[in-house]
Amino acid sequence: MTDSKAEQPPIVPVILAAGQGKRMRSSLPKVLQPLAEAPLLDHVLAAVEDLGAAPPVVVVGHGGQQVEGHLAGRELRIAHQSEQLGTGHAVAQALPLIEDEAIVLVLYGDVPLIGADTLRELAAQAVDGALAWLTVHVDDPTGLGRILRDDSGAVVGIVEERDTTPAQRGLREVNTGILAVHCAALKRWVAALNCDNAQGEYYLTDCLAMAVNEGVRVRVHRCGDIREVLGINDRRQLAEAERTLNRMRADALLAQGVTLRDPARLDVRGHVEAARDVEIDIGVVLNGRVELGEGCYIGPYCVLSDCTVAAGARIEAHSVIERAEIGEACTVGPFARLRPGARLADKARVGNFVEVKNATIGLGSKVNHLSYIGDATLGAGVNIGAGTITCNYDGANKHHTRIGDGAFIGSNTALVAPVEVGESATVGAGSVLTRTAPAGELTLARARQTTIQGWQRPVKRKE
Repeated sequence: MTDSKAEQPPIVPVILAAGQGKRMRSSLPKVLQPLAEAPLLDHVLAAVEDLGAAPPVVVVGHGGQQVEGHLAGRELRIAHQSEQLGTGHAVAQALPLIEDEAIVLVLYGDVPLIGADTLRELAAQAVDGALAWLTVHVDDPTGLGRILRDDSGAVVGIVEERDTTPAQRGLREVNTGILAVHCAALKRWVAALNCDNAQGEYYLTDCLAMAVNEGVRVRVHRCGDIREVLGINDRRQLAEAERTLNRMRADALLAQGVTLRDPARLDVRGHVEAARDVEIDIGVVLNGRVELGEGCYIGPYCVLSDCTVAAGARIEAHSVIERAEIGEACTVGPFARLRPGARLADKARVGNFVEVKNATIGLGSKVNHLSYIGDATLGAGVNIGAGTITCNYDGANKHHTRIGDGAFIGSNTALVAPVEVGESATVGAGSVLTRTAPAGELTLARARQTTIQGWQRPVKRKE
């Protein structure tokens, strides 16, 4: 029995990323402009990775050193376009790196929302030697190339807007520039391109007419979601793409059973895995990789970055969580900050104006307000009073604090690390602890209260 997958030609994406992007008015190349915290180019590369294609060829030009530096260490190949002479010229720089039998998938580094499913469907239509071209219908085609069809409805070519006749300008089916075809055919057509047009450029779109003239079957695949083919040329379009991408990601969360109080007021700037019955309030920002367990709640205006929130946990309003792990049924906030390395065991509580960094808060332990816990390990059932801090930094090195199960730390205590508090120990309020507090005992470390009889408060002199 033959494995049909093994017989399929490889799909090699060619990503055009050589444009300057003058309308961005930026020293950063256009394809490196950030969209949801990731460069435009990275979104295209992510779609290619999801597609499961061969390593892509990225065509760089303007700002090539910056783009190459950003791509360093990735599994891909680089082609250089020293002069920007059009899309056909850009593709020509990549083709020598690709074997003839491969299917070339032409993509654009400034069209970041293209989906892997759409690309997979397009590439499948080119397997038998056809030219597959992605189009879309729009209400306003201004600035876009029009798809030309004959009286029978067959596609015969593409005309750029600058070269259209008045009748052609009214066409609503437009070119996305995204295509799939066997490399051997594309090499032949690209070699025959000329620059006899209003722009004096080598248009990749002219390849479609060449295919028709050769009798090659042309299959037009209409993109079902216009958002996937939005190009980014200026800051306004970048901002619109940000909202578009966030709405797409919000829709995906809703489909998974997540409750969003207002999808328009959620910013998803990374990858979110959410179980059912998660609730997210307004103004929340999710960065990096965020995992949300079943039934957890994220309150308004929280920022979560690269963190895990387990089932039933509540993150109250205005809390900031970065590279932290939050156990089941925990409560965090409001106005709490969990910094990298913070780990909360199940049912732990971190309250308002508390900061935790590189520390473990044990099962059911409480740090309810106005405290800093850094470089520390707290056991189960620990109670930390208001205003407590771990003095973990001596100006050069960090030191660790250990607090045993069931310990009680009174308010306004300073724990000068390295220091240890034993199980079920009590530390009196206002203490400055520099040595071990024994298990099960009360430890006080504060100056004796003194009253100065007859003392007079200083008074300002009258001038």
